[in-house]
Amino acid sequence: MFQRLLTADLVIADISVHNANVFYELGVRHALRDKRTFMIRCKGDDVPFDLATDRYFAYERDHPAADANAPDDPLAGRKKFVRALRRTIDSEDRDSPVFQLLPELEAQDQSRFLIVPPDFREEVEQAAAGDRLGDLEMLAEEVLGFEWEIEGLRVVGRQQFYLQAHEGARLTWDAVRNLNPNDIEANQLLATIYQRLGDLTRSDQAVNRVLGHRELTSRDRAEFYSLLGGNAKKEWSNDWEKGPASSLRERALRSPGMLKSYELYAQGFNEDLNRFYAGLNALAMLTVTIELAQALPDVWSERFETPEEGERELSLLKEHHRKLSASTDLSLKAAKARLKREERSDRWIEISAADLCCLTSKSPTRVANEYRNALAGAEDFYADSARRQLDIYQRLGVLAQNAQAALEVVGPTAAEEKERRRVLLFTGHMIDAPGRERPRFPAEKETVAREKIKETVAGELELADGRVCGIAGGSNGGDILFHEVCEELGIKARLFLALPREKYINASVQAAGPEWVERFNRLYNQLSNQKQVRVLAESKELPRWLREKPDYNIWQRNNLWTLHNAMAAGGENVTLIALWDREEGDGAGGTKHMVESARERGAKTIILDTGLLFGL
Repeated sequence: MFQRLLTADLVIADISVHNANVFYELGVRHALRDKRTFMIRCKGDDVPFDLATDRYFAYERDHPAADANAPDDPLAGRKKFVRALRRTIDSEDRDSPVFQLLPELEAQDQSRFLIVPPDFREEVEQAAAGDRLGDLEMLAEEVLGFEWEIEGLRVVGRQQFYLQAHEGARLTWDAVRNLNPNDIEANQLLATIYQRLGDLTRSDQAVNRVLGHRELTSRDRAEFYSLLGGNAKKEWSNDWEKGPASSLRERALRSPGMLKSYELYAQGFNEDLNRFYAGLNALAMLTVTIELAQALPDVWSERFETPEEGERELSLLKEHHRKLSASTDLSLKAAKARLKREERSDRWIEISAADLCCLTSKSPTRVANEYRNALAGAEDFYADSARRQLDIYQRLGVLAQNAQAALEVVGPTAAEEKERRRVLLFTGHMIDAPGRERPRFPAEKETVAREKIKETVAGELELADGRVCGIAGGSNGGDILFHEVCEELGIKARLFLALPREKYINASVQAAGPEWVERFNRLYNQLSNQKQVRVLAESKELPRWLREKPDYNIWQRNNLWTLHNAMAAGGENVTLIALWDREEGDGAGGTKHMVESARERGAKTIILDTGLLFGL
């Protein structure tokens, strides 16, 4: 009871009956949480003195759903109740008298008391280790509705962020923020995610949503100001990158984003001098400013009433540069000393040291050597990160010799962004079992179904200029026909099985006869050799953490699993092809469920209506 009084998003307390337990539990809630406690009472009862001044919802004793002021509507009271609950849930106002009277008191962080099941964590870790972004998206959806959902979302979202699955991470952290709009971690990561997605407005909004909160640490504030600095830097680069190359440097110097970015990064560094990243970025922007101002004095002086004012401002910036160089160097050395003491390594710190050398050294060969050592054996994305800043220097003619020497070590872009294909996701009926009362897919209609599937797949192949891949299960009937069509048309396909091979054959293949088992085995062996087979679970039983989810089974999970993997691979470029009679299935998790789930997520859907196709 105490745990739920602390962790619940909303607590409703009926104070109509003067029960000591009710008031005791209400007091516990008021002492632990500052908001979203909703008190109700029936009309006619006295309110205890200590609660007389507090807000509460009053209902009719004999007809709680009614409202005496609206006799023509028997549900008017209930409608008012729903509206009042929604206002309470959406409000950020403190309704606890304890927190109102003690404004410096901090509410408990309920996340500390929400336990995420270990087997859920293990599933997330396994999905992340295999870079299975679709699995992570499925887990983020499945966790919704559990008491610990916000912490479960957090576990998934951190892995998505680490894997740079920005769109999936955005959805997950938005779900966290919907549960707690001022969640510091959610807003911090969303600010970065929106920045990477190019939505600088939403990135700034995420920062400003929590930047003024008292519970922010200096480390948090440093991170948030750095994010704002990064957004200003992106706005600055957008200003000067567009336009003729002949005036590129002038546009860069005139853009207000240049000094704005420097000031925000510097403010972040001032908040926490251990955040060398903020200091390094402030120093980079200040270096660009000084070098451009010296190279283009007439453009620099446009900011000032007289040239003398411009010279004085430039002298001040040079003094700031000297101090910032020294403090950033100390901060970075302290970070390296901590790593050495803890016997750890950090590639980003090594790259940052090379970046600092590029900004401060007069020896291009030393700069090149620093980058060579920092990137030795590193994955491509580390070099890509370093290259982005060096490219700015080179294009603007800033630190020209150092930048050129460094770029020769870093090298060209390692790999272009992978071209996204259209993903064809198939779902459909199995061959009718002997004696089926209502036909859906009679065995003699196999050729008709194959030709229609082939026609549809060929049409999608043409629309996508041949950039197509397929995903489907391996059931007899539609699934196997789809895979055979993909093979015929030269389309790479993946086989997603809800269960291991033997159990899957028993559940979804052999009822149609030995010929279909042979066809499945050929398909399985071929795609298995190509490492294009995935298996969801070892048995029909759901994982322990998921068994409490109402009206949910392995086949529904299988549908969401294949769908999320298709969406992760294709994004908006997903087409669901459904061989379906548009009727309810024989059980939960059938074709209807897949079609509805795909439509909810905006996937293109093509229905091959078996009633019309087969003349049923």
